Amino acid sequence: MSEDATRELGYRPFDCDNHYYEAEDAFTRHLDPKLGPRVYEWCQIGKRKYPVIGGKVNRAVTNPTFDPVSPAGAMAEYFRGNPSGKTPMEYLGKPEPIRPCYRDRDARIAQLDEHGLQKIWLFPTLGMIYEEPLKDDPEAVTHLFTAFNRWLLEDWGFNYQDRIFAGPYISLADVDWAVSELEWALDNDARTIVMRPAPIHTADGVLPPADPAFDPFWARVNESGVTVVVHAGDTGYSLQGYAPEKGFSASFSGGFRPNLGALHIGIERAIYDFLGSIMVDKIFERFPNIRLASVENGSGFLGDLFKKMRGASNKMPGYFGTDPVELFRENVWINPFWEDDVRETVDHMGADRVIFGSDWPHIEGMENPLDYLPELKVFSDEDRKRILLDNVSELNVRRPA
Repeated sequence: MSEDATRELGYRPFDCDNHYYEAEDAFTRHLDPKLGPRVYEWCQIGKRKYPVIGGKVNRAVTNPTFDPVSPAGAMAEYFRGNPSGKTPMEYLGKPEPIRPCYRDRDARIAQLDEHGLQKIWLFPTLGMIYEEPLKDDPEAVTHLFTAFNRWLLEDWGFNYQDRIFAGPYISLADVDWAVSELEWALDNDARTIVMRPAPIHTADGVLPPADPAFDPFWARVNESGVTVVVHAGDTGYSLQGYAPEKGFSASFSGGFRPNLGALHIGIERAIYDFLGSIMVDKIFERFPNIRLASVENGSGFLGDLFKKMRGASNKMPGYFGTDPVELFRENVWINPFWEDDVRETVDHMGADRVIFGSDWPHIEGMENPLDYLPELKVFSDEDRKRILLDNVSELNVRRPA
């Protein structure tokens, strides 16, 4: 199917959202063992291993060794609307042994060829959920992700064969560390850096991401022209008592019943607040060369966000130096969920600001990345190529100020 699809397209797409499953030593290989009790170490509970993060056992992922792991795209039909009426557990089925391409970059190159993909952006799995457990210890956050990023460079590289582009994780918990880590990433040919959509927990309190305290970091992003990817992760958002809190990855039980989390009502709250916050704090007026890509956060929030931005601009004449919606469209790219209405996303953003991502090999993604193509049949060949290839290709090249 992939070969037929790429032959029909006339090019191979660039997937902006692929993931690896971290090696067991991803967070410890370069971590001083003396920091283990404070930062990260493994423990054995029964037949399974779990990380101890900040001195507490973390069960956010049922099997954090990923061997075995559920097949890629196992939940795709469920997220399509569950036409079969199955429970989530029925979709998950039987886990399989971990595939080499989930952890080996040469095997992943071969998988790209099989999938009909030209290039991919590659992001963490566990790495997107491990800042939250350490948020009250910003120094521990910097220790953890210093170690993690060195592992990432060794095992995957930030530019491997000009086809796999892994993004190092950067937290703003310590702005001096963030600037230093950004410089290191740039020196190692990083094309993206990745962070979670959340307020910043610092030693001096909680701050919004575009607070002037972080201007040294954003100024360097602006100058270097590297793309900042804000990717879904554990943001610490609460269900406020409307449903049981079971951590970031709540387990589905055999007696499954819908609740707020299962209905995904609040799934886009984090990115809505993140993007709204940076617009109110006028980050793009201060740093007009920042390019920010929202990945795996969906797009259904855009209409309401734009309405609120226009309302704020009308109520506070002169506060914004320019139309905030147009400024947003100039500096932000959106990767919709594959089950979102892409036409609606393009109506809001324009075809030159929408990027294709499959979330492969996660269970909520697609079994094969190019299963996404039917979603784009309504577009012209030119707009389809922008979404599948051109837009992310442009973002993958640094644009120095």
